[in-house]
Amino acid sequence: MIILYNIMDTTNTIVSELIAENERLKKENEELKEHLKKYTYSNSHKKYYETNKKQVMENGAKYLQKLKEENPEKLREYRRKAQEKWRNKQKGNTLFCNNTDNIV
Repeated sequence: MIILYNIMDTTNTIVSELIAENERLKKENEELKEHLKKYTYSNSHKKYYETNKKQVMENGAKYLQKLKEENPEKLREYRRKAQEKWRNKQKGNTLFCNNTDNIV
C-alpha cells in the first residue's frame, strides 16, 4: 500500500511540475511575441514603405536584374516556388506546397 501511495505522489508531483512549466513557457512565449511586435508590426515600417514605395520597387527590380545576369538558376527556382504556391492557393490548399520546406 505504501509503495502505491509513493507512486501516486511522484506522478502527481511530476504532473504538477509539468503544468507549472507549461504555464511558464506560455507566459514567456507571449512576452516574446509582444517584444517581436515592436520590431515587425510597427507603424514606422508601414510608413517607410508608403513614403519610399518607388525606391523600394526600384531596388527590387535592380536585384532581379542582377540575379537574372549572375544566377539565372536561382531566379528559376524562385519563380517555380511562386508558381507552386499560386497553384496550391488556386486549389484551396493554402497550408502546404508540394515542397515541405515551403509553408504558405
